[in-house]
Amino acid sequence: MKHTILGAGGSIGNTLANELLRLKESVRLVSRSNYSIIGAESFKADLSSYEETLSSIKGSDIVYLVAGLPYDRNVWKKLWPQIMKNVIDACKNYGAKLIFFDNVYMYGKVEGKMTEETTYLPCSKKGEIRALVANMLNTEMKHNNLKAMIARSADFYGPYAWNSSVLYLLAIDKMMKNKKAQWLGDDSKLHSFTYTLDCAKALNMLWNKDECYQQVWHLPTASPAITGNEFIRLIAKELEQEPNHTVLKKWMLKMGGVFNKTINESVEMIYQSENDYQFDSTKFDQYFNFKPTSYKVGIHETIEFLKTK
Repeated sequence: MKHTILGAGGSIGNTLANELLRLKESVRLVSRSNYSIIGAESFKADLSSYEETLSSIKGSDIVYLVAGLPYDRNVWKKLWPQIMKNVIDACKNYGAKLIFFDNVYMYGKVEGKMTEETTYLPCSKKGEIRALVANMLNTEMKHNNLKAMIARSADFYGPYAWNSSVLYLLAIDKMMKNKKAQWLGDDSKLHSFTYTLDCAKALNMLWNKDECYQQVWHLPTASPAITGNEFIRLIAKELEQEPNHTVLKKWMLKMGGVFNKTINESVEMIYQSENDYQFDSTKFDQYFNFKPTSYKVGIHETIEFLKTK
């Protein structure tokens, strides 16, 4: 089987590539930078171009769309629909199966737990865009135009997630440098995080099960969710430090956003940290009899991994 990862080089792309290579699968990495990993084929392509997308997946059996774009709603509005259309059309052309790695922005503010049946009610511009592209693929799946699935995760943390994990950027990295940790929104609210290694294992379990296609799957995530305070205490205990941290409020982000575009783009998403954020993966856990990595173990393994990098 030829596994093609569109958007190689990121947190999930790297974790997935290493898991597939460990299992002796044939892997092609597709990125604009021609990113490479020993043992995998590299292919340079821009997914906003249909011709380059088509060329990049030629000969593929399974295609994983795990691409990330700059954190800018205008970039997302322009490129995400085009990328999704290109990937769908290219997969249909070659008869390749498609797995789209998605987030939870399209759900908006949810009372209780997020499940695969949660209605899309985005309350942000980025959420509206993610709902649009998810529904593009949902429509193709509904009409059986191609074999595909949506694999969705909560905010993630773990090995390889040093550029895109809020838990790493605000807490783990700072505390490993003996700096005071930070937390967004409200540190008394519950928050789910999905462990990157669990994502990779789960995607590998999903791709070869025909009955798992034409569905949405929440990837395995530890439950129950814990609070920001509890996350800080777990990290501090692992590093043998005091659990000192500050809380970043919405007004602080707004002030910082005047000088930093990425911070400004984060303001509309802070509702996820001001309210309980509970992600439910019962469907996957029960179907595969899978036990997600606990936060205690995940944080220990993440810190041990980071010490080697």
